[in-house]
Amino acid sequence: MIITEASSTTYKKGTNSASASAVATGEPVLVLGTVNGTAITATQVIVQPIGGGSATYSPAQVVAFQRGAPSAAKQEGQIPANYTEGEGTIVSGTTAIKAAEAALATYQGGVVNRVVELSNGDYQVHNVGVNWPHHIFVNQDFKVVGAN
Repeated sequence: MIITEASSTTYKKGTNSASASAVATGEPVLVLGTVNGTAITATQVIVQPIGGGSATYSPAQVVAFQRGAPSAAKQEGQIPANYTEGEGTIVSGTTAIKAAEAALATYQGGVVNRVVELSNGDYQVHNVGVNWPHHIFVNQDFKVVGAN
């Protein structure tokens, strides 16, 4: 993944404003921006605070993407009872950012291309760029509750 910084790129450390120097090698970050193939033009970079993510959920390891190597079907945590893949309403703005932040803080290494509000009010974060998890489920309190 190639990240391109724009002159308008903003930085945060947790919820506080920061400068580009807040990003250090090896620190997890959430990059928000426009994706074009394998590149992201960053509009905002958020350095994940220590202990970020979901305090009530212990995830399995992310399975890195390998071309031609499908992952076995896997599910963990709580998947909403009435969940049907492809249903829901795409959300944007602050809601989508909060859901994506929670998902990527818990399952680091993917790229979110959309966030969908489900009929029960929870969110399904569509995680690409990894073989697993592809869907990360986030509740209304923006805590990760499951993945498949």
